[in-house]
Amino acid sequence: MMIKLFLPCEEANHVCNKGQYKEASFLELIKLKIHLLYCNACKKHSARNTKLTEFMNKENSFKLTDAAKKALKTQIEKQLEQ
Repeated sequence: MMIKLFLPCEEANHVCNKGQYKEASFLELIKLKIHLLYCNACKKHSARNTKLTEFMNKENSFKLTDAAKKALKTQIEKQLEQ
């Protein structure tokens, strides 16, 4: 069985996003690291993604109140109905 080590950019970005939520497998992360060695666009995406995750994980980061979450959910549902 041959393991494909090279990812297309679309798949690399998907793995990057999965990695952000600790959902990527070890093999996926290895493939992503290899991809990032030669793809500057995905390297920039990964760096921005990491900064965003770090910001959102900070204790003092922006948090919505329950009322704001409910209002946002209502707006999204209305938009999806259109």
